[in-house]
Amino acid sequence: MIAAIPWMIAAAVLMMTALWAIQLRTRDAATADVGWAFLVAGGVATAAALTDGDLQRRLLVGGMAMAWALRLGFFLLRDRVLRAEHEDGRYAALREHWGAKAPRNFLGFYLAQAAVAGLFVVPIAAAMRGGPLSWLALVAIAIWLVSLVGESVADQQLARFRARPEHRGLVCRDGLWRYSRHPNYFFEWLHWWAYVVVAEGALLTFLGPLIMLLFLFQLTGIPYTERQAIKSRGDRYRDYQRTTSVFFPWPPRPEAN
Repeated sequence: MIAAIPWMIAAAVLMMTALWAIQLRTRDAATADVGWAFLVAGGVATAAALTDGDLQRRLLVGGMAMAWALRLGFFLLRDRVLRAEHEDGRYAALREHWGAKAPRNFLGFYLAQAAVAGLFVVPIAAAMRGGPLSWLALVAIAIWLVSLVGESVADQQLARFRARPEHRGLVCRDGLWRYSRHPNYFFEWLHWWAYVVVAEGALLTFLGPLIMLLFLFQLTGIPYTERQAIKSRGDRYRDYQRTTSVFFPWPPRPEAN
């Protein structure tokens, strides 16, 4: 596994540099998210093939992680790149803020995504190490299924809402979005606990949910998404913030009179 790391780094840098070059022409940096998801899938496949550990364990953990990453990657490719009418608001705001430095800064951003993808492969690879699976594997599968279905449903509900022209400028409160302002993020975070459980609490596996929570609340997730939502939806989104849980699904609070 260690011997393969330089080749994995080279492949990741090449892939993300190519995607960066494409966005110079398309002016759409959403491909960085797509690239991140596919890099995680590739890293997981490599880890499953080369990491020491029980074969069934490696197949189960690798299968769960690759299914999650590939679903996310293809969804982002379809919804945020191929069908998108304009660049994601977060990246459009960065492009405007950076101005003439945007090409250089986006190259750094794309390469940083490659590094982050490698970081997220670590807890998955850690879950692959060890002996035969225990009954906790069934609990892990249940967590994985709930999170995968929940994130898929949340993504589809939001995509359907945004696809209707009459909803432009409105806030999605359909389905899971009635109970959380970011149900897709919640289920993405929940998914990482499956590896903690299947590995029976191996220390490195806690990196998954901890780092994901950090990214969602402090770096690239919720703050930027909500700032853009307020910019585009104004008081409608502020009302949504007052009544709806930011992350964990919970019954909405009554509207203020």
